[in-house]
Amino acid sequence: MFGATGAVGSRAGQEALSRGHEVTAVGRSMERLETLPPDRNLRLERGDASDVADVARLSRGQDVVISATRPVPGQEHELAIAAKGLTAGLAGSAVRLVVVGGAASLTLPGDPDTTVVDGPGFPRELRPIALACNEQFEVVRGSEDVDWVYLSPPAVLEPGVRTGQYRVGRDELLVGADGASYISMEDFAVALVDEIERPRYRRSRFTVGY
Repeated sequence: MFGATGAVGSRAGQEALSRGHEVTAVGRSMERLETLPPDRNLRLERGDASDVADVARLSRGQDVVISATRPVPGQEHELAIAAKGLTAGLAGSAVRLVVVGGAASLTLPGDPDTTVVDGPGFPRELRPIALACNEQFEVVRGSEDVDWVYLSPPAVLEPGVRTGQYRVGRDELLVGADGASYISMEDFAVALVDEIERPRYRRSRFTVGY
């Protein structure tokens, strides 16, 4: 898993480990990787998602590669660069690519012609990362010889409680009965690992929410 020390990546890793899966956590810094809780099924490896050779080397013998990378503000362009490295490194292999993406390219409920990022009231300060996620999605969607799936969160993805419950959608933003578009990072991780264990989407995108 690339981005294993991040907010989503660390939770996805713990969710997978709790189900008995073997997880290889990959990061640019071994120091950060070593902050992850130790587990007999957890292996730490230094690597960069944008480096094609790293991706090819670290994916060898794996069933799935998860990309949960998230750039710091001002480095949003790294998302697309990482997506290019991942798709090139996995090209022609049997290893599945699961990408934790963004919500910006989802369409608004009842308005299939308007995406979230272009909707009314979209926060201006979030536009750089939103557009970067859109570019990331285009890179992944354009890969012709990679078995990929792209998981978009709802509008709000924050730390919370693991309930094990969620709804699934495709290309439209999920909004609950209360008008909120939300899921906890813990349940987002549940949905991600559920898809790995029981694949339903091939070379396509899906989204989750409450």
